[in-house]
Amino acid sequence: MEEKLGVYLVKNGILTEEQLRKAIQEKRETGQRLVSVLNTLEMISEGKLLAQLSNLYGMEVVDLDYIIPPKEVLDIIPAQKAYHYEVLPINRKGRYIELAMVDPTDISAIEDLRFITGMEINPVLAAESSIREALDRYYTMERTLAEVKAETGPAKELGIEDMELLETEYQEEIEETKLRADAEGGPVIRLVNFYIADAVNKGASDIHIEPYEKVVRVRFRIDGILHEQQNPPLNLKAGIITRLKLMAKINIAEHRVCQGGRINILVADKMIDLRVSVIPILYGEKVVMRILDRSSLMLDLTKLGFAENSLKYYLKAIESPYGIVLVTGPTGSGKTTTLYSTLARLNKPDRQIMTIEDPVEYNLHGINQIQTHEKIGLTFASALRAFLRQSPNIILVGEIRDSETAEIAIRAALTGHLVFSTIHTNDAPTTVNRLIDIGIKPYLISSALVLIQAQRLLRRICSKCKEPVEVSKKLLEDTGIPEDAFPDGKVYKGKGCSNCNQTGYKGRIGIYEIMRISPKIRNLILKNASSDNIARQAIKEGMKTLRDDGIDKIRNGVTTIEELMRETASV
Repeated sequence: MEEKLGVYLVKNGILTEEQLRKAIQEKRETGQRLVSVLNTLEMISEGKLLAQLSNLYGMEVVDLDYIIPPKEVLDIIPAQKAYHYEVLPINRKGRYIELAMVDPTDISAIEDLRFITGMEINPVLAAESSIREALDRYYTMERTLAEVKAETGPAKELGIEDMELLETEYQEEIEETKLRADAEGGPVIRLVNFYIADAVNKGASDIHIEPYEKVVRVRFRIDGILHEQQNPPLNLKAGIITRLKLMAKINIAEHRVCQGGRINILVADKMIDLRVSVIPILYGEKVVMRILDRSSLMLDLTKLGFAENSLKYYLKAIESPYGIVLVTGPTGSGKTTTLYSTLARLNKPDRQIMTIEDPVEYNLHGINQIQTHEKIGLTFASALRAFLRQSPNIILVGEIRDSETAEIAIRAALTGHLVFSTIHTNDAPTTVNRLIDIGIKPYLISSALVLIQAQRLLRRICSKCKEPVEVSKKLLEDTGIPEDAFPDGKVYKGKGCSNCNQTGYKGRIGIYEIMRISPKIRNLILKNASSDNIARQAIKEGMKTLRDDGIDKIRNGVTTIEELMRETASV
């Protein structure tokens, strides 16, 4: 059948006879299929070859970037066979399975897969590079798990079942020894390393490992959303948790209290820092690892998503000789990135910058960073007092959590220091009332505050599959967005492709609400005005709300209405 392809390509002027002879010689020497040889030697482009194959065999060509095979369909073909024959099951109709193939003339592959599955094979054409990419996307974990299961065998072989039956005075010591043995076994190490590397490669910010009665669930947080991954074998539950605790230098014999630690690991030549949290739950211990990738830290304020005027106001505020700048928003809204980018901009030889953080997430060259340690009394408040004896120009307090920290930070701002900190509130105007609620006098707040910034992170539309769509009037009504926000009646969405893992989103961007503390707003704070009154005055003076900034980014095709509502529905 491959000879037929070669003759067809020569006859249609796609290849010369000399090229065909060279390709056939290469095929004999390497054992590759002719299609693969033609791709490798670049005698014909992949797209053109696909078109010729389609004409020759009268077969449909499919684009795997826009197809997500259901898991039950993927499970029909074993991972090893899929890789061996370079095929991908994409659909099932009754007794027929639709199979994307590089070479539909491979009769031995079709017959073998028909025998294994007990189903009829309906081959369709797909690009070789697309099939290989899809195989890695859908089958890599299955293949790894299959190999691990083959190595470990049943649960009893690992000694996990027996461990529960031991009741001696040396129980704790024996259990720790067995846990170490399980954790240091090859399959467990390989699986843990795979999860970490996979999460880093997918751009995840967190790894969640959650044991339940009959399953261990693994999820990655990518662009702020949790995505389920393939689950590891249940019998490796104890080994995986113990391995991670060993790597993080956490007590493996203690299962009753919350513990924390750090892991430094090299992944693809990148130094990755993992912040590990372990808590006891009903069926074991849950592990969450925060991935801190130093190479991906964005330290350029101009690239974080600020609107032009908002950035101008923020840059002016951070050049103030003294005062306090507060950044507010929920966990995971990018506050740390904003503040680190700010310090990087202000970091000059003639300035002393000191930070107290919990924890220190990234090391910034030229800046004195301290991590809190409450057990020995090193708290935000005690560190702040000590800082004032070191004559810093700029101070970063990781978070204002209580009245003591807030009061010292504000007094530092009033005595000639520029102070940055974070606080948890929904928007900029309500931050003032939050400070009053924790016991700070309005006159201190009005005197010290320079600017309050609220922020959120929204997922960006994938640039590879972005397309315009009609905006729904009902959606605008439901979300309270005015119809004239989108004059041409169109917004953008991601269709879903291999670049964004079929989600339609790739990466994130910030939306910001910048409230300058003007004389009128200072006066409102002194009068203990409500958040609504402060907000109205700030908007009169040009403040763009989180919702407004988000609408601008939707109009510019950066994000979607759904994303904006997901993050700002309560604002």
